[in-house]
Amino acid sequence: MKGKLAFLNDWYEWVKTLARHKHAEPALAGISFAESSFFPIPPDFMLIPMVQADHSKAWRYALICTIASVLGGILGYFIGLFFFDTFAQPILERLGKAEKIATFKIWISKYDEIAVFGAGLTPFPYKVITIMSGALKINFAIFMTASVMARSLRFFLVAGIVKKFGDQAETIMKEHFGKFTIGLFAILAALYFTYKHFFH
Repeated sequence: MKGKLAFLNDWYEWVKTLARHKHAEPALAGISFAESSFFPIPPDFMLIPMVQADHSKAWRYALICTIASVLGGILGYFIGLFFFDTFAQPILERLGKAEKIATFKIWISKYDEIAVFGAGLTPFPYKVITIMSGALKINFAIFMTASVMARSLRFFLVAGIVKKFGDQAETIMKEHFGKFTIGLFAILAALYFTYKHFFH
């Protein structure tokens, strides 16, 4: 366990250093893309210091994260669709996501597309969502719609919080962002089910 934590801490520090690199924007896109299928560290750890360094580019950085993450999600979807047993499942289990796989299966069986949206918005690992969406053969159009909505909302929220609160943002994100996104999702899900039940 200690070895695994040390490994992840090394990755965290490496991702943070990329935020100060002269090619930070392409690196941000690369991390966002890779995190959607196999990379263990979320792009937020690059996005936060980049927005802190230049608030005027907050929305640009959020857009880069969103586009790259969704494109990476497409790769994750097809990895799950064609290579789940031979390739994807062993990687996810090695990253300690076996329990998350089981959880997402339950969510999908109960809530369909809203589960993809909720998992993409909240701290639930996005790579599990993309790969399992392919493995469970979720309708691709539904997967794409939910992914675009969830990832754009997530990254623009992160950028907006950092733009608003500056150096305090990282503390706010660590202590409250997960709860905030879960609460936001609960409200949106309630509105969605209300609309679906009464007006659809």
